[in-house]
Amino acid sequence: MPTSRRRLWLALLGAALVGQLVGLYAPSAPDMGAPAVPGADKVAHVVMFAAVVLTALRAGLPPRWVLGLSLAHAVLSEVVQHELLPHRSGDLLDVVADVAGIVLGTLAARALSADERGRTGPAR
Repeated sequence: MPTSRRRLWLALLGAALVGQLVGLYAPSAPDMGAPAVPGADKVAHVVMFAAVVLTALRAGLPPRWVLGLSLAHAVLSEVVQHELLPHRSGDLLDVVADVAGIVLGTLAARALSADERGRTGPAR
């Protein structure tokens, strides 16, 4: 992968991580200013984890580390919310949504890689 493309993916990873950390660890759940939409919280979890996994894998980080740390973070973030953030609560269904995001991000990264290989010929 060209260095400039890797830098782009690393920059996107940085932005995705900042968004994820703010979304998960803000003292209270972010208020979007609109009435609560059922399931919006779960969609946010899926998107946050998918974005981090997709960008990390596309940046060339080792899949074992990306997936292992993401799964650990999915569980740890809910424990931290439950135990350390008084206006937040841990939720097992959030972990399920996080795992769904990890799977979605992995599939998206694979699809992009396959598409890229298809355009440039067989991988060597």
